[in-house]
Parts: sequence; C-alpha cells; structure tokens
Amino acid sequence: MSTVLTPEETQWAQSHLAEMIAALNQRIMGQESLIEAVVVACFARGNVLLEGLPGLGKTELVKGLAGLLGLEFRRIQFTPDLLPSDITGAGVLQEHNGTREMTFVKGPIFGNLVLADEINRASPRTQSAMLEAMQEQRVSVMGETHALPDPFWCMATQNPIDMEGTYPLPEAQLDRFLFKLHVHKVSASVMSSIIQTRRRGRAPISTAIFEAGDVNRLFALVERVFMPVEIADMIGRVVERTHPIQDAPSSVQSYVKYGASPRAAIGLAEAVRVRALIHGKPSVGAEDVRALAKHVLGHRIALDYRAKLDGVTVWTLIDDVLALETI
Repeated sequence: MSTVLTPEETQWAQSHLAEMIAALNQRIMGQESLIEAVVVACFARGNVLLEGLPGLGKTELVKGLAGLLGLEFRRIQFTPDLLPSDITGAGVLQEHNGTREMTFVKGPIFGNLVLADEINRASPRTQSAMLEAMQEQRVSVMGETHALPDPFWCMATQNPIDMEGTYPLPEAQLDRFLFKLHVHKVSASVMSSIIQTRRRGRAPISTAIFEAGDVNRLFALVERVFMPVEIADMIGRVVERTHPIQDAPSSVQSYVKYGASPRAAIGLAEAVRVRALIHGKPSVGAEDVRALAKHVLGHRIALDYRAKLDGVTVWTLIDDVLALETI
C-alpha cells in the first residue's frame, strides 16, 4: 500500500471528518472551534480535558461524539466519595460448582469512550485510578492486568479550580491529556436560537454516521499523513523552548519552572496530522502546528510565582515560543 495519500483518500477523509464536525455543531451550538479541536483529538487517539463553568454543554458534546461514532459510551460521575474500584472494577466472590472463586467484575472504565464527568471533584487517590487507563489502555487490579476496549478515549470535564469542592489534577495526570480545552460561554444570539429550537434545552439525538470500519479506516489514513522533516524539527524546537533553556525566549527563562514533556511533542505530531486531513491536505504544515500548540502545551507548562505577580500567562509564553519560528 502506498505511504502517500492519494487525492481520493484525502477527499474521503476530509468529507467524513467534516460530516462529523457539522453534526456536532448541530448538537452544540456556538462552539465551532472547540468542536473541531475535539474531533482532532479523537482521531489522534488522544484524551481531552474540557474545562468550563457548569451548563455550557461539555457533557452533551461528549455524549454526542459517542453517538456519532457508534461506539460504546460509559459515564463516570466523579464525586468526593468515589473509590478507585468504582472506576476500574473489583474482585467479587462468586460461587461456581460448589466452590467460591474470586471473579473480576469490570468497572465503567471498560468502554470505548469514557466520560469522566467533573473529574476534579474526586480525591487525588481516585483520580490516579485513571492514569494507567489513559496512557496504556489497560487497568491492573489485584495483580492482574485487563486490556480496555480498542479504541479507547477518556473525555473528562472539570469545573474551574477555584470553585468549591474541587481538587487540582496532579501533573502526571494532566500530562496524559492530549488537549486541555476551555469551554467559553456562548453569545446572546446563540442562546436565543437554543431557546427557540430546543424545548428544555434538549439536544437532538445523535445517531451513528459512520459505517462499520470507517473509524478504523480514518485512523489508518491519519497514520499516512506526511510529516516533513522541517515540521518535525519545528515541533521539537517548540516543545524544547517551553523549558527555561538558553535558546528559549527571555520570558520563558524568567517565568517557567518546567516545560512540556516529550509526550507533548508526540501528541502534537499526531494531532497536526488530523488537522491537515480536516483541511484537505495530505501533509502537515507549520500552520497546523501553530493552530494546535496551545491546546497541547498550555496545561503542561508550570509557571513560578512571579508570573502571577507580573500578570504573565502561559498563553503569552507560548506565543513568544512560536514567534521564534520562521517556517
């Protein structure tokens, strides 16, 4: 099989991705850029963290995505009393042929698309139960390892950290999210459209739009999107310059404690391939890196205390890093 995408393959992938984006835009109104980013992460096989105030459609977006893909959807409502075994499953004594045996009963993590709703309302101990699943698509319980379904994504929602009853996600868990996306409020005109067309705010029911095998075919086409050496080098430089090294912008050297991990470079490389297909390109360009860099890097950079005192944000630092690129 050719390693270069043909125009027909590129057009097929673009049309199917556009169909999914259009269907999600019908379900969640006024969030066009957010929806494209979620679809990019989905076909880059990445986990997504959605942050925003309650009632902005975060949960509806994930439910709609699962319905369109036609895959198994599971929802876990994170609460302060949730235990790790409530997520992964646990061993249960069951009688078999007159003897009792310990049998593993799967938890709700065993789905294709798992919604971790309000993930930062659970304790850090419970949040850590997601780490192995998000990185290695498996869980270990009672010394045994159990593979999760393929494909597997975790789409998590969280409320802003200054809200009551929330716990900050540990850095190790944040690093396992490909994107952290901020869900913003919609305009008055969008709210008017919702009121006029949706009684009690109910979104339309999502039905699968892909035939059997289409999702895997899209995965295969993403794998074949061409990555020029110059773009790979650009991604490496961008991620490296988020650290306070000599080649980094002076603002990064002044305000960053530590920058993005190699996992960020790997994830960004996969994500830009999907964005290229969405825009009908068989190869990746610098514009794809610039468009997605903040989604990948923003939650992976730790600032020191002086940044807050001086009003410096992680977004301005990423802009400074990208400004050094001339491609």
